[in-house]
Amino acid sequence: MMMRLRLFKAVLLAYCVFMLNARVIAQENTKPLYIEQAVKIAQENDPWTVGNQHMEEATKSMSVAVGSLSDPQISLTVANLPTDSFSFNQNSMTQVKVGVSQMFPQGDSLNIKRRQLEFEANAFPYQRQDRNAKVAVTVSHLWLDAYKAQKSITLIEENRSLFEQLTDIALSSYSSAVGQTRQQDIIRSQLELIRLNDRVTMLNQARDTYVEKLSEWLNIENNIHGIYEIADHLPNILVSHPEFVGVVRVMRDEDLYDALDDHPVMKVLENKISATGAGVDLAKQKYKPAWGLSASYGRRNRDPFGNSRSDALTVGVSLSVPLFTANRQDKEYSAALSKREAIRTQKWQLLRKLKAGFETSRVRLIRLNDRKALFENDLLPQMEEQAEASLTAYTNDDGDFAEVVRARIAELNAKIDALNIEVDRQKTIVQLNYYFTTTNQQINGENK
Repeated sequence: MMMRLRLFKAVLLAYCVFMLNARVIAQENTKPLYIEQAVKIAQENDPWTVGNQHMEEATKSMSVAVGSLSDPQISLTVANLPTDSFSFNQNSMTQVKVGVSQMFPQGDSLNIKRRQLEFEANAFPYQRQDRNAKVAVTVSHLWLDAYKAQKSITLIEENRSLFEQLTDIALSSYSSAVGQTRQQDIIRSQLELIRLNDRVTMLNQARDTYVEKLSEWLNIENNIHGIYEIADHLPNILVSHPEFVGVVRVMRDEDLYDALDDHPVMKVLENKISATGAGVDLAKQKYKPAWGLSASYGRRNRDPFGNSRSDALTVGVSLSVPLFTANRQDKEYSAALSKREAIRTQKWQLLRKLKAGFETSRVRLIRLNDRKALFENDLLPQMEEQAEASLTAYTNDDGDFAEVVRARIAELNAKIDALNIEVDRQKTIVQLNYYFTTTNQQINGENK
């Protein structure tokens, strides 16, 4: 029995040492994840980009293939062979023919098809630029949401000790029967502590949700560099084009449209318009004839008397004659024109959509800047003064305990609201910078 007890103690001690070492190792391997790192990792591990690159290579290969002539046709024929004897010498027309033929497309169709696919291939790099910009927006928003939840928890934990002190003061005052402390004040202070614990639990849940969503982009579970946690550092993301963002815009609408017209999604549509324009040129070629060349050589044997016979050479040209164009060529040309105009319409719709999204984000940033200034210059200092004044009054038996608690809760909520405003500002700036994406660059600015 004693041996079993010693063995159990030894195993328990070994387990505790193992868990302690594991926790130390985990803490040593944990690295702060900054927003720039998150965006970079997400962009580098985006499988969509790999697939898009393969599609570009496939389209480029197809552009070479469609620009090549079709394979020539080779034929081997036995002509005019008599069926009564199957003799090659009986009939003077009997011959063995070897022929070759080559078809040529209508007009400049091959070159136009090649250019059409080249335009489509040119759109893929712009698609990847837009994808990287959208990934940066999505990942930055998730990182900022996770940071907001994490920082809110920190603010609450920093104020928890203050509420615990208030509870101790109320208990001491109530037990000594000195002052105006009532039993309901003690219950109120304990209730506020419970509510703080509940808020922390909810914020932990929100943070874990955002971190899990972020891990889908970062592939953290397979990352060899260790485990990441959200860095306790809010970046200072700068507006890439401040001349468009102020309350009074410095630049004209024409300049804004020019800037938005350089967006990758606009370049994608421009290449699509060029491809449909090549489709119009291709439809024009249908009015031209397709033609082909053929040549054959016929070998004849000697006649029954041993006399030689001359071989035969045949050369021919074939030509299609597009006479009935009303139901085919005309309709194909009309369809190509309509398709090109439809794509052009999409371009203007997309440009208006980009401008509307930019204006919405711009106005939102202006309002958030106003709220930030209001909180920093007026609201937070007054909240702090009110909380200190109510506590001083209570300790001097000239105030109400409930007012002290309300003032502290209001101050804490104001700090969390100020944090939410700052995080929303950064998220809005990230969204604004997306509209001015022109190259494959980070759009979340630099940490300051």
